[in-house]
Amino acid sequence: MPRAGLASGTNRSTLKTGFMNIKPIYYHYLALAGFFGLFALLMLWHTVLAPSTRFPVALMLLFTVTPLLLPMRGLLAGKPKSSAWAAYISLFYFIHGSAEAYVSTTERLYASLEMMLSLMLFLGAALYVRFSKHG
Repeated sequence: MPRAGLASGTNRSTLKTGFMNIKPIYYHYLALAGFFGLFALLMLWHTVLAPSTRFPVALMLLFTVTPLLLPMRGLLAGKPKSSAWAAYISLFYFIHGSAEAYVSTTERLYASLEMMLSLMLFLGAALYVRFSKHG
């Protein structure tokens, strides 16, 4: 009788080797796509698409974009430690996006994009750290 969640004829070792056959550089590219997508989305969201009426634009950018800048240099260089930090930081953006999607119906699309891009960053960075040789 097959285990729940696995297709008949497959086992856990087959699934594990499927992830291991992918080169770590592709996970790094996924992380970079999520990083730059999230960076561009946050810049556009708070300046052009839906600027805040209660707070200055500079303050909004300071609080939303600055955390992404902290691991940027190491993430671009492919350092596993910086990739791990980028994965941790991306979780805050996922939480913000899910809360914003629940609260604001007008900005639900932007919040959903924020969740998707933060998940791309998280998964790409975490898998890059897991499967890179120098990590």
